[in-house]
Amino acid sequence: MAGWAAAVADLPPGPLLLAVDGPAALDWAVLADGLAAALRAAGRTATSLDIRGHYAAAAHERLTAQPVPADDTFFTPLSEAQVADLFDTVPQPGRPAADTVLVVFGPGASLCGPDVLWYADLPKRYAEGAITKGDLPVGVNLGRPGEPGELLRLFYTDWPVLDRHRDAIAAGVERWIDMQDPAAPASVRGDALRATFAHLAGGPVRTRPYFNSTPWGGQWAASELGFTPQAGNTALGYELIAPEAGVLIGAAGGAQVEAPFQLLCVWHPEDMLGERVHRRFGTAFPIRFDYLDTMGGGNLSLHLHPQEQYMREVFGWPYTQHETYYVTACEPGAKVLLGLTEEADVDTMRHQVQDAIAKGTPMPVEDHVQSHPATVGQLFMIPAGTPHASGAGNLVLEVSATPYLYSLRFYDWLRQDAAGHSRPLPYEHGFANLDTTRRGEDVTKDLVQQPRTLRAGEGWREEVIGALPEMFCAVHRLVVAPDADIADDTEGRFHLLNVAAGEGAVIETHDGRTHFLAFAETITVPAATGAYRVRAVGSGEVRIVKALVVEP
Repeated sequence: MAGWAAAVADLPPGPLLLAVDGPAALDWAVLADGLAAALRAAGRTATSLDIRGHYAAAAHERLTAQPVPADDTFFTPLSEAQVADLFDTVPQPGRPAADTVLVVFGPGASLCGPDVLWYADLPKRYAEGAITKGDLPVGVNLGRPGEPGELLRLFYTDWPVLDRHRDAIAAGVERWIDMQDPAAPASVRGDALRATFAHLAGGPVRTRPYFNSTPWGGQWAASELGFTPQAGNTALGYELIAPEAGVLIGAAGGAQVEAPFQLLCVWHPEDMLGERVHRRFGTAFPIRFDYLDTMGGGNLSLHLHPQEQYMREVFGWPYTQHETYYVTACEPGAKVLLGLTEEADVDTMRHQVQDAIAKGTPMPVEDHVQSHPATVGQLFMIPAGTPHASGAGNLVLEVSATPYLYSLRFYDWLRQDAAGHSRPLPYEHGFANLDTTRRGEDVTKDLVQQPRTLRAGEGWREEVIGALPEMFCAVHRLVVAPDADIADDTEGRFHLLNVAAGEGAVIETHDGRTHFLAFAETITVPAATGAYRVRAVGSGEVRIVKALVVEP
């Protein structure tokens, strides 16, 4: 349903304490005004309490994890604080008199002992976009309602704190409200949302994709998918990054609620992930699919990701960010930079990185990092600690571990933003994690693997296109001829599928569910799905990238 009137009509009669919890980035004043007006129109007396006015003076400091090292301006460890840490004492107003509805609103409102709990949500891309573009400079960050927004705090403090809080209270939410249209918010009853997610956890589910822009971004999604970029390019195509992904609930053309994909893993971890994956990763969905679009754009920065021990001890994430690049499309002459050259000298590389930052001296990247031809269908393995970059002219499907906030950059081709600023380069973190042992011919042998047929039948085959002992994610490819199909089975662990070539495919489950997947689209096949079939659609061969967690 849409609008505040429909939502308040579902409230029980009599005096009521209604709590509306949610993230900091909402326009809470608009929410409070709209809700109060709807209550009055329904003949109810309405009063309100902004819970943010009761935050402790030291709330900001209580939530922030201490950076390691202390003067790190690039990253902080993930905050382990709770929303309750915002308060010295949480207000407990009790139920109001007569037929009054007291609306307590803001992050942490659920802690006030309400009769009815609602959750008002806004997808994370709104807060990130607001800070990046300056559209909503004040009030985006948790515990700082009157101060300008900061991305560093949003990523490493607000999101982990608010995600834990949301996951902890979600089972008791009686209405979920999507605030993307604050004038007419869409909402769904909590029991209906939970029933819908229980159904979705048993079969294929696709998350809502979107594209983000960066200085190196290209134009592939605009030219091939008809997507209109808001900031000039379609650099980052978020197919499934679980902490930010949403699932659309509702009829096409009608009111739709975008609810967090992560709740599927919180409410149904074994159905979604599988018992063994759940035991290993908790409720975290450990694999992500996203596009890196440099078609008509520029090179990505030269960077790497933290090695496992460093990720745990310095940044506080329990597993690290191994990656792979699958080349979906490329222009003639496009390259992928990956791994050290045989002659690479780390001291020389460090001096050249420092000169690039301090003096604007171009760095001869290929003196240190190997350049590989980008070929459609080739997978490049990128273990943590390996320097890499997708070159200009590529559309790369990034299949990797879910952590995505720790890119340790060395060099960004001397690019500057619109304000004339260079991108921050945390090169000391990068050198602390650089794997100097994987270089020369070993890079091509280990990280640029050739397909190996796993199984085959009439009109189909399944290939292993990338697997390494240190990486928990293996990447396979299903190759299906026109009108042919291939049988598969999750065997107790989820699969991720992406149509990398061809017109599309139909996913058919043993219980009769079907889902059409078009070219460039991604779908999650939950562990509980069990047996399913993939049928090629169209006149040509279909190729489907498949990722799964391998046994520890």
